[in-house]
Amino acid sequence: MIEGPYPLPSGWRWVRLGEVCKINPRRPRLIRGDGAPTSFVPMRAVDEFLGMIVEIQIRPFAEVRKGYTYFEEGDVLFAKITPCMENGKAAIAKGLIDGIGFGSTEFHVLRPSLEVIAEWVWYFVRQEVFRNKAKESFRGGVGQQRVPQDFLESYLLPLPPLEEQRRIVAKVEALMERVREVRRLRAEAQKDTELLMQTALAEVFPHPGADLPPGWRWVRLGEVCDIIMGQSPPSSTYNFEGNGLPFFQGKADFGDLHPTPRIWCSAPQKVARPGDVLISVRAPVGSTNVANLACCIGRGLAALRPRDSLERFWLLYYLHYLEPELSKMGAGSTFNAITKKDLQNVFIPLPPLEEQRRIVAYLDQIQQQVAALKRAQAETEAELKRLEQAILDKAFRGDL
Repeated sequence: MIEGPYPLPSGWRWVRLGEVCKINPRRPRLIRGDGAPTSFVPMRAVDEFLGMIVEIQIRPFAEVRKGYTYFEEGDVLFAKITPCMENGKAAIAKGLIDGIGFGSTEFHVLRPSLEVIAEWVWYFVRQEVFRNKAKESFRGGVGQQRVPQDFLESYLLPLPPLEEQRRIVAKVEALMERVREVRRLRAEAQKDTELLMQTALAEVFPHPGADLPPGWRWVRLGEVCDIIMGQSPPSSTYNFEGNGLPFFQGKADFGDLHPTPRIWCSAPQKVARPGDVLISVRAPVGSTNVANLACCIGRGLAALRPRDSLERFWLLYYLHYLEPELSKMGAGSTFNAITKKDLQNVFIPLPPLEEQRRIVAYLDQIQQQVAALKRAQAETEAELKRLEQAILDKAFRGDL
C-alpha cells in the first residue's frame, strides 16, 4: 500500500495517476474519410476559469490526422506548457463528433480507467497545489517549459470507491455553481466599471476627423512622437535571472499601467526608455502601457516617445479611446498587425499643453475611481479562488 501525504478515510487509497489513467494513450488506427468532419480543440478553446472547452472547431479529417494530439470522449485534457498550465487550462473532452477529436500538441491526455471517473481526475488537476507541483517539474528552455509525462504518471491521487467519487463530485459541482453565479454577477459589475472610463474618454476626445475647439489641431503621430519599432533578440539571450533588461513582447506582458517583467534579455536590440508609451502592434493591436524602466521590446510592440508639445498621458488616454479603431486597422492587414508607417499616420488631437494637462488631471480622477472599483473586484475574485481551492481540498481529503 502506498503512503500518501495525508491520511485518507476508510475505504480510500493512494494510487499513482498512471495506475488509474492512461497518460497520452496511443492513437488507434482510424478508418475515416479525408473529408469527414472532425472535432478540433486548439489551446485557446479551453477556458482557464471555467475549465471547459468553450468552442469545438470542425475540420476535415485529412487536415488534423497528422501533427496533432488525439483524444476521445471523456478524456481529460491538461495543458503541459507554460503559462497555459499555470493558468488552469484543463478540460474534459465532451461532445466530440464520433467520440474522437484532435487538438493542440501542448495537451497531455489522461484517459480514466474503470476505477475513476473523469470528473474526479479533472477536479484533481485543477487544484492549485497540483499545478504548483507540476510547475516544479518543468523541463525545457525559457518560454518553452513543459510538464513531463512522467510527472503525471507518478503523481499520487486519493482514490475513494466509485460511488463515493460520484457523490463528492456532485457536492463539489453544486458548490462550484454558487461560485460561478457570484462570478457572473461580478462580470456584470466589471462591464459597468469599464464603461465608466469609456464614457469619460468619449466625453473628452473628439472622434477622428471631427471639428476641434479653438487652439486645437489634428496632427499625425509621427509629427509629435519618435516611434521605435520592437525587434526580438535571439532566444539564446533570454533568461529568468534578471540578466540584462526586462524583455516585453506584447499585450501579455502588460499590467494596468506598467508592464510586468517575466523574462530578461542580455542582448537587447530595441530599447524603450522610462516614460515611453508602449503599444501592441501585433494581434491584439492597440493595447497600451507606459514603460517605467528601460526595457527591451520585441516585434509585437512599439515605443512612442512624445516630443515637447505632447503630454505622454494625453497620448496614452487618447490611444485608449482610439483602441477599437487601431484594432480594426490591424484586422485589415495580412498579418493582423500595424506598421511604423501606420503609426506615423495616426491622427491625434493636439490642444495646448496646459489644456492637455488639465484634461489629463480630470481623467486621472476617473481612473482612480475605476482603479478602486477594480481593486475591490480583484479582492472578490481572490476570495472566490481561495474558496474554490478550499472546496477542492476538502473534497480530496474526504471532508465533503
